[in-house]
Amino acid sequence: MNKRLLILALTILIVMLASVASQGQTPAASAPDLKAAQFAPLERWKLAILSGDRATLEKMFSVEPPAVVQAPEGDEDASNEVDFWVARHAAGLKAINLEVVGVGDERPDLWQIAFQPELLNDGKEKARSLYVIEGQMWAKQGADWKIVGVRRAALTKLQQPTSKGADLYGDSADAHAEIKQALARAKVGHKRLLVVFGADWCYDCHVLDKAFHRPDVAPTLDANFEVIHIDIGKGDLNQDLMKDYQVPMERGIPAIAVLDDAGSLLFSQKGGEFESARSLGPDDILAFLDKWKPSATKN
Repeated sequence: MNKRLLILALTILIVMLASVASQGQTPAASAPDLKAAQFAPLERWKLAILSGDRATLEKMFSVEPPAVVQAPEGDEDASNEVDFWVARHAAGLKAINLEVVGVGDERPDLWQIAFQPELLNDGKEKARSLYVIEGQMWAKQGADWKIVGVRRAALTKLQQPTSKGADLYGDSADAHAEIKQALARAKVGHKRLLVVFGADWCYDCHVLDKAFHRPDVAPTLDANFEVIHIDIGKGDLNQDLMKDYQVPMERGIPAIAVLDDAGSLLFSQKGGEFESARSLGPDDILAFLDKWKPSATKN
């Protein structure tokens, strides 16, 4: 496969990943055939990373034609991709949990897969779990399979959504009535109200909601807050509420306001703190929740 054809083929991976790593699009539903993902060379790739085996990783990449690597830093070569994964081992990587996002059409000489591994480390780094979305293209070269193309997203501390879940925001809902009902629940539970402005088309809104369900975040959130999602549409819905709670639309979404159980405003997101939720870590979210939870439950 010449380089031109390889670049054209690599676009299949880009399409595969577009719904996952896109800017401002809701992740599309994906139901890959997990049986098809049982690809022996990929398992050897994982084992080489876990053992920090640079030599084995280097041999997995095509030399002729040279493997094409697209990373957040720009176009790179195979040595940069090997450096990235060897660095994960050096940082204390102890396990890889692979979530398959999509598998391309099967061919005898070509294999395409997109996945999001959870990288579990031994605690040398503050973040015990890291995530990265990657697409790989393997080609049969003689008796061996070689990596001929890679598309890798940025390393994150939060798991990124890879399929469209339940809608978070309903544009037909009466937001004023929902807030009133949520405040009543908050008063009964001696909680505060977390108002999240966003939209279903907003990728970072889904990132934040997924983080809310993490086992290290959910207990603090559930014990101290009622959460309500307010749809802003395309910036044309519930703008009166955003103004009432002093949350500037121009600073992006998701955007948060915190109310006490009497409805008094305690916090307004004015600086776009959650607008790029994908760049946050669980510690950032927990610190925010600990700061604004009811005083009686603070440590």
